[in-house]
Amino acid sequence: MTGNLVIEAQGLGKSFGNETAVIDIDMTVPAGTIFGFIGPSGCGKTTTVRLLNGSYKPTAGRLTVFGSEPSQFSRADKARVGYMPQLFSLYPALSLQDNLNFIGSLYGLGRAERSDRQEKLLELVELADDKHKLARDVSGGMQRRLSLAAALMHKPELIFLDEPTAGIDPILRQKLWEFFRQLRDEGQTLFVTTQYVGEAAYCDYVGVMADGRLLTVDTPERLRRTAIGGDMIDIVLHEALPAALLYELRAHELVQNRLNFLASAAYRLTVEDAKTALPALMRWFEGHQLAVESAGEFVPQFDDVFVELIKRGQQHG
Repeated sequence: MTGNLVIEAQGLGKSFGNETAVIDIDMTVPAGTIFGFIGPSGCGKTTTVRLLNGSYKPTAGRLTVFGSEPSQFSRADKARVGYMPQLFSLYPALSLQDNLNFIGSLYGLGRAERSDRQEKLLELVELADDKHKLARDVSGGMQRRLSLAAALMHKPELIFLDEPTAGIDPILRQKLWEFFRQLRDEGQTLFVTTQYVGEAAYCDYVGVMADGRLLTVDTPERLRRTAIGGDMIDIVLHEALPAALLYELRAHELVQNRLNFLASAAYRLTVEDAKTALPALMRWFEGHQLAVESAGEFVPQFDDVFVELIKRGQQHG
């Protein structure tokens, strides 16, 4: 990763008594990016977020955020950070609107700015029609949306979002991710944990965590290639390959025995690079006078990539 680094962690760890929650995490997060953090439930994602935002103090390693230790943040440092926790932590006896107004006042926003921000954010999270309701009287999903709005109220430079889209319908999830990318494009940095593994594709970088360890960090595309071992191409022929040609295709220098059957005349090939391999393979089929009904790159769902990365991490753990 290049660019100005907002977060730098080396050997970061956290223990609670004899229980180790986070082990030896190395991580950097550049400014103006979305860093996705995925992993099974209970793997240490929330503990890591709390270390990064200063809620917890590390028991091992080194950590800086904006060049300072989060546990030693000044009031000005804290104002640069927004945090949406998993659990609702706002004020049940206040209305949704008054909660945001109060949060804005804590960060020194003037009345006009508070009014403008809360109006825009309530509209974004689709709570504008419910703004006068008390927080205790709305659903858990609505409380989560209110928490998200509160984390964004003071326009922080760095935003920690712990499961921001949990319990939110797919249409609104898509809308929120579009907004997150807009914030990124405006220069803000987002650190997002998510239970929806497919959302990793929206991020600039993704960290995969399991059993308290950070298994890998990379771009979504490079993680796909790591998990798969390259790119995938699906080929559907008019007729199934004869045994001799099937053997020859398996042995092809671009395939190297990485061939799976999808159906009697359909095959999935794993290659180093689909863009260069596909034309060469099409020439091979044409040279053997084989009728190709369809051919194209297959991009696996990130859920499958995630499962493969977790398996690899456990095998090497």
